[in-house]
Amino acid sequence: MSESTRGVALGLAAYSMWGLFPLFFALFDNVPAVEILTHRILWSCVFLAVVISLLRRWSPIRDALTHPRRLGRVLGCAILIALNWGLYIYSVETQHVLQASLGYFMTPLVNVALGMLVLKERIKPMQGVAILLALMAIGIQLVQLGSLPWISLVLAASFGTYGLLRKQVQLDGLSGLLVETLLLLPFALMMVGWLTANGTSNFTGLSSTSLLLISSGILTAIPLLAFAGAARRLSLGTVGFLMYINPSLQFVVAIWVLGEPLQIEQLTTFALIWIGLLLYSVSSWR
Repeated sequence: MSESTRGVALGLAAYSMWGLFPLFFALFDNVPAVEILTHRILWSCVFLAVVISLLRRWSPIRDALTHPRRLGRVLGCAILIALNWGLYIYSVETQHVLQASLGYFMTPLVNVALGMLVLKERIKPMQGVAILLALMAIGIQLVQLGSLPWISLVLAASFGTYGLLRKQVQLDGLSGLLVETLLLLPFALMMVGWLTANGTSNFTGLSSTSLLLISSGILTAIPLLAFAGAARRLSLGTVGFLMYINPSLQFVVAIWVLGEPLQIEQLTTFALIWIGLLLYSVSSWR
């Protein structure tokens, strides 16, 4: 098997796992999103520490932690990824996976907009049209449904801003995520202690819920490892193309598995976003 074929296989595995995450989080029965998030941070940190130890890659992590002045952007990344994770879990619990899917479809366009507004990058005409289509889609949903798709907007904005900050941090994906979860770990431990003290914790012995909470951390790290392997073997354009597998699978799961209704207004919104993504992809390919 060639390196490029391995890269595509790893990319497909990573984005497919991310796309099927709603099925996993739907397994939690009456567990609050904040508690799932807390254990996702805790067990991600534990599992990543084990992986880093096996790979013997503690050097960049020690270097990052021994220079507190460099941790400002990493802390920003940690807060944004926690917000993104927590809201995504909430979207599954409240049966708004379609909104989550729309948010991740919008993320590339948010990245372009942030590059223009924050980094003063010049955007190409097709990219500008794509952003306008996304704004039009949001406007149509606001007018026709009377409400903003706030879950979509916050997911796209948090993940887009996370990507912007992440580019300014000199850490690879695996090491960066471990440092981020380490910064969040004290808050996660305090939350676990508070839930236990109040008798409201769902982490009790070796119950099925406890095992699911532990596995949430493992399932966070595995697709990241696959993605890292794909990114080393593939061009940025190929990785970007594979990225659409994630929200596409979420869209299919929301409608065909979880039974979420798709209103004509939502379909119009998705159609405009998809056209915008097509223009964005053509522009990037050129």
